[in-house]
Amino acid sequence: MHIASHQYADTLVVRPVGRIDHLSAAELEATLMPLLAATTERQGALVLDFSGVDYISSVGLRVLMIAAKQVRATQARLSVAALQSVVAEIFSISRFDKVLTVHPTVEAALAQASDAALAAWRAAGQPQPT
Repeated sequence: MHIASHQYADTLVVRPVGRIDHLSAAELEATLMPLLAATTERQGALVLDFSGVDYISSVGLRVLMIAAKQVRATQARLSVAALQSVVAEIFSISRFDKVLTVHPTVEAALAQASDAALAAWRAAGQPQPT
């Protein structure tokens, strides 16, 4: 699994790529928790760009549950964007679409996070809908 992140104003976008299963969930958790702690400290937002995730297991969902619980106690925001169809189905079946805010695109997630984050994303040359 590869995990990249990029800061757009007050919002951090984290983009894991690959499968989130029993082999890679620990890596996701080890990467995500310090980023989430920093986000909650500054009361910003963290968007998980799942466009590169083709599968998530129950162990991966557990990591997301821990992250969601951590965020609930703060003024920070956590959302997931751009779910592939298989992952969207897993979210629906497990009702994780009720646990986390799910957006159809990263742009939609950034738009809800803050105007400054969306402007920074667009300024960085990210694709805009036509």
